[in-house]
Amino acid sequence: MAVTLGTPAARSPATPAGTGRPVDRRRRDRHHRGVGRWAVLAVVTAGALLMLVPFALMLLNAFKSPGQYSSEGPLSWPDEFYTQGLRTYWTAVDFPQKVWNSALISGSVAVLAVAVSLLNAYALGVGRVRGRLWIVGLFLLANMLPQESLVYPLYHLAKEVGLYNTRLVVIIIFTVIQSAFGTYLLASVLGTFPRSLLEAGALDGAGKWTILWRIILPNVRPTCAVLLVFFFIWTWNEFLIPLVMLIDNETQTIPVALASLQGDRLMDAPTTNAGTLISLVPAILFFFIFQRTLSRGITAGADK
Repeated sequence: MAVTLGTPAARSPATPAGTGRPVDRRRRDRHHRGVGRWAVLAVVTAGALLMLVPFALMLLNAFKSPGQYSSEGPLSWPDEFYTQGLRTYWTAVDFPQKVWNSALISGSVAVLAVAVSLLNAYALGVGRVRGRLWIVGLFLLANMLPQESLVYPLYHLAKEVGLYNTRLVVIIIFTVIQSAFGTYLLASVLGTFPRSLLEAGALDGAGKWTILWRIILPNVRPTCAVLLVFFFIWTWNEFLIPLVMLIDNETQTIPVALASLQGDRLMDAPTTNAGTLISLVPAILFFFIFQRTLSRGITAGADK
């Protein structure tokens, strides 16, 4: 008996010999892909746990007495909830003043660096300055220079202009350093900005500043938000240049204050761990507050 096209017998999937059940290839492929995904997830989870090991050790030793640390080592469980290290660090380095200095410097650098980066990128990416590729490459090269090579010239210049041992000189230095990366990134983004939007704004009588604030800025706001978060955290963690430029206790930042706990031949490990733990709290709070802004900024480029 002939089977016509379009009947259920013609459309049914092939069945293996000796069985009455069809083979679902899509389900099998999905199963194979799931195994790979679980393997990747396991590797990423193991890497994340491995990165948390130093933080766990820091938390473990922050509440351990110096005597127990010396006798039992860093891997032992605390016999008591020792908080003298936290109190010693809080009073010894004047922690509230250090938090204010770090927040003032990092916040000022983040805002100023994003503003400078946007203006530079507007001129390079939209204005089509002659030699644009060379200038962008110069910004990238400046971002790759090690800070060790900049310390002495910056120190000498700060001495000459009378800004040494002031928070202003650190703000200026890191604004320039961070804006080098921001200019490179935003210039690459604005280099592909739709020219039709700019031409439409120009036909409507919009000037250059109006185009920047009304057309370009709303489109690159997620990228600027990501740069703002990164610049704040990067500047908060900087150590070398603040160590050289800020010698007064009233102007020093948190990383410099942590270094002051270590002597030439003796280091109070529990106090250092306690100081590191409490110093991470403001940066972690800032990250959690702006976590949604960061995630939106990262996914905005993919959505477009």
